[in-house]
Amino acid sequence: MLFQSVIDSYAGLGKSFVSFFLSFFSLLFKKSFPIKVKADHSFCTLMILIFTKLSFCILFFLQDLQIISTDENQVFVAVQEWYQTDTYNLYQSDPQGVYYSILLENVRSTKQPEENVLIDILEVRGVKGVFLANQKIDGKVTTLITYNKGRDWDFLNPPDIDMNGKPTNCKPPDCYLHLHLRWADNPYVSGTVHTKDTAPGLIMGAGNLGSQLVEYKEEMYITSDCGKTWRQVFEEEHHILYLDHGGVIVAIKDTSIPLKILKFSIDEGQTWSTHNFTSTSVFVDGLLSEPGDETLVMTVFGHISYRSDWELVKVDFRPSFPRECTDDDYESWELTNLQGDRCIMGQQRSFRKRKISSWCIKGRSFTSALTSKVCECVNSDFLCDYGFERSAPLKSESSKCFADFWFNPEAPPEDCVLGQAYTSSTGYRKVVSNVCEGGVDLQQNLAQHMCPSIAPKGLQVSIREESLAVKPGEDITFVVRQEQGDTLNTKYQVDLGDGFKAIYVNLTMTGEPIRHRYENPGIYRVSVKAENVAGHDEAVVFVQVNSPLQALNLEVVPVIGRNQEVNLTAIILPKNPNLTVFYWWIGNNLQPLLTLESFLVTKFAETGDIRVTVQASCGSSMLQDSKVVHVFDHFHVLPLKFTKHLDMYNPDIPEWREDIGRVVTRLLAKETNIPEETLMTVVKPGLPTTADLHVLLPANQPKRKRSVTSDKRIAAIKQALNAHNISFFLRGGYWVLVTLADSSSDSQRIGGGSGYWAIVVLFVICLVAVGAFILYKFKRKLPGRNVYAQMHNEKEQEMTSPVNHSEDTQNIIQGNHSGVVLSINSREMHSYLVS
Repeated sequence: MLFQSVIDSYAGLGKSFVSFFLSFFSLLFKKSFPIKVKADHSFCTLMILIFTKLSFCILFFLQDLQIISTDENQVFVAVQEWYQTDTYNLYQSDPQGVYYSILLENVRSTKQPEENVLIDILEVRGVKGVFLANQKIDGKVTTLITYNKGRDWDFLNPPDIDMNGKPTNCKPPDCYLHLHLRWADNPYVSGTVHTKDTAPGLIMGAGNLGSQLVEYKEEMYITSDCGKTWRQVFEEEHHILYLDHGGVIVAIKDTSIPLKILKFSIDEGQTWSTHNFTSTSVFVDGLLSEPGDETLVMTVFGHISYRSDWELVKVDFRPSFPRECTDDDYESWELTNLQGDRCIMGQQRSFRKRKISSWCIKGRSFTSALTSKVCECVNSDFLCDYGFERSAPLKSESSKCFADFWFNPEAPPEDCVLGQAYTSSTGYRKVVSNVCEGGVDLQQNLAQHMCPSIAPKGLQVSIREESLAVKPGEDITFVVRQEQGDTLNTKYQVDLGDGFKAIYVNLTMTGEPIRHRYENPGIYRVSVKAENVAGHDEAVVFVQVNSPLQALNLEVVPVIGRNQEVNLTAIILPKNPNLTVFYWWIGNNLQPLLTLESFLVTKFAETGDIRVTVQASCGSSMLQDSKVVHVFDHFHVLPLKFTKHLDMYNPDIPEWREDIGRVVTRLLAKETNIPEETLMTVVKPGLPTTADLHVLLPANQPKRKRSVTSDKRIAAIKQALNAHNISFFLRGGYWVLVTLADSSSDSQRIGGGSGYWAIVVLFVICLVAVGAFILYKFKRKLPGRNVYAQMHNEKEQEMTSPVNHSEDTQNIIQGNHSGVVLSINSREMHSYLVS
């Protein structure tokens, strides 16, 4: 069986599966659906494939799935859907474990330590097909029972009188009996319902009477006819232990005070006797019995005080019974449900139990089953088939099944082959393990249909290795799957994107993979088109073929002005255009900038040392490089050049350029006595070899606006370069001379200075004088008119600084200033001149 192989494969994982996340397709996830449970050994997960009303297979991510039972070639699973938080829906499979139908909604659940989940449903031992479940609706928890594996559910009938013989005044439908099944909300209540395989029909548990289960009510109730009638035996929770096949029931109060008395019953809880099991009171923690259902020896374990060690007290009931039971000491009882039906799961079953008047030991040879008789089939022996549901699942009289709105009973199955016949469901199927024969057959008169030619749907193409990024020359295995439609007479046109094209027949039926190898890097569009006389479908997947990244280098100007654009460039080897994604981190920003280009243009708004990091991702490979950029308000730049011999040995790699820059910086610092940390030489990429010398402000010098000519360092550097004092020896016998790129050019200064403002002030004064002269000359009044004057770069370069007229006047500021605009109202100017 399919489900059995899944259970065997995942036996090591326990009953609790990996949690699944449920999609919001709630409209498609209705009352009943088929689930294909598949084992994926490579990932150790389970996939739930759910067939929807659209007749195609999709992957549904459930919140959680718990297996309840796998007996008798059938699976009971509890599924938590997207809208549920503390409840599950109970589903039942067909004999193949493929198709699942809902049995009961909103079964209560709770999370235990270590993320274990308990579903509040209990299989009654000793009688097949009987389950108890606690259902939670709108915060109310009620207890239900089924005798036919979940086809019909009913409330537990309350007893008429309590343990003291007084009327309970509990009448349906307003009042029922409710039990704590697998746990209790009260942490001091054990909450376990007690059943035993060799004591069929005997059920004992804690609960209460009322409209719902109450947390802190722990009255003890017992039934000896498998839940048809109940009796109250205690007002408080007790530890329970069955001995001698249920012939002796031992009960000790579950309390926090020490005890030395236990109670026991030999007549299925109708009367109780007491026994002092110890002379010293003990805090009882639990009860244990010796191996074997027939044993009459038990052990009480606990401690005398909270600081003492464990105390074990053995109690032997064998001396209390004078003999072993004979056939005359037994009587039979017949299993019936709450409606009194004797035929349950297709048979009448009777069991043996000891007479109340007999005082004897059942012993090892006792068997509880007596006789069974096969019944004729009736409506209650059939439940709704996949795609159908009953209008009132809790009402046993409601047995008619209706097709769900999304299900088409006459639709052909997925594996329907053209030319073959299939039968459509009547809406009913016999309950698994039901052995009824003859009588009513709701599965008869199945309509026969011929399999039509169905257009292919749900076509998928994937890579077996599961990675869509591969290396050149690496073997790839393509797998084609088709969820629905005819496969026998379908042709599959395969295009692997690099010129390989082929036509296959029965490709998805044979399961034959397509093996291929791409030699050249690139992006390849792989398409598979399935076509038959009824229609066609197409699946596409894009495959990236690229070589792994071998090297990444971030190139950036190490010194930059504040708010000045800078180009960050990432150089990768080998170059994979359109296949590499770049992640840029600026400073301490955790959110990267993503680009498909290998460069990024940005600005730095703050001064200081800013770290720039880039990651290049191509396929499964990823590299990273990082550089520090020094951002300043003011610094000078001098262009440098080298003699042509250096070009012959220029490999144009970042490491070589950095070495040459450090050599030039060290030589200039030594020649001019300028601190080396205030100089930085940056060699530019490409040929001919050139460089920029950055002259930085000393760290201990206060930042103040001053003229460029006041910096004597520029003059010293120019003097050293013009005197050909900066050179270094190159292999091959060549000396490389470092000079200014243009000896007549001045240095560039990044940032503002006092010379700029002096020019502006001088220009304003001149403009005011010209305006006054014009107004005085023509004596006109020009109301509402503005006089504009603009200073251009050419005019600025012709002016000299009024501050310094020394020989360093060549170091005048060169910049791309946009100009200054002066606006003067003519009325105000005239008034000023008159005054």
